[in-house]
Amino acid sequence: MKNSQPLKIKYWLALLLLAMLVVLFIFLGRWQLQRADERRAIQADIEHGQQLSSLLLQNDTPESEWREWRKVSVTGIWQPQFSVLLNRNHHGRPGYWLATPLLLDGSPDKAVLVLRGWFERRIAPDSLPDFPVTAETVTLDGQLLGHVPRLFELWSLSGEKQAQLPARLPLPGPDLPQVQNLDLKELAQASRLVYLPVVVQQTGVDNDGLARDWVTPPVDDHKNTGYALQWFGFALIALLALLFVGYRMGRYGKSRSKNE
Repeated sequence: MKNSQPLKIKYWLALLLLAMLVVLFIFLGRWQLQRADERRAIQADIEHGQQLSSLLLQNDTPESEWREWRKVSVTGIWQPQFSVLLNRNHHGRPGYWLATPLLLDGSPDKAVLVLRGWFERRIAPDSLPDFPVTAETVTLDGQLLGHVPRLFELWSLSGEKQAQLPARLPLPGPDLPQVQNLDLKELAQASRLVYLPVVVQQTGVDNDGLARDWVTPPVDDHKNTGYALQWFGFALIALLALLFVGYRMGRYGKSRSKNE
């Protein structure tokens, strides 16, 4: 019976490992169910917002009317000197979203940020395409977003943001700042404008060469439910293995007692 103690330790380690796997797999399954609930809530918000009547977005529009994905029309004057480029792929092609403030009609400093559309990135040394805007008052259609959609942002070893928005706009040259993500508070400090805490995603045709076939957030909750079932299946397998190892450990203990 010299090897009885190491074998007993192996049984206990196997039981501990399997118990940890059961807990881990159940946790992952519950997390996927939570993700499915979140996606269903997003889908419900999108459908509710799109079903609302079109809103005329003005300086004094009450916040209770600002519902994400609601159709809006807004009138104002473009402020192209404060435009920002956001790195975004579109149907697998690298490019940029062009974001430009629109000074609201009748206000000296209150604006709304408009995501005007996407254009493809050019190979250096070609310059960026020119998207001229009129200096007159314009009215455009779009849909409301609660913020500029974000992407994962890389951080440098020094902790500084990659492609950080300049402290002051406009830039001295013709180039536009290029960033990964854009925060309205940072843009307000750089442009010295007061922004509505919403974003307008422009829709319709404007003959400016920008693509506006916007993609809504992924709301395939069935995929998360399927992942959850897989994790729960793994948990069941680990539980059965746990019971089997426990059974073998019990039989080993009985045989050892008889031999003693």
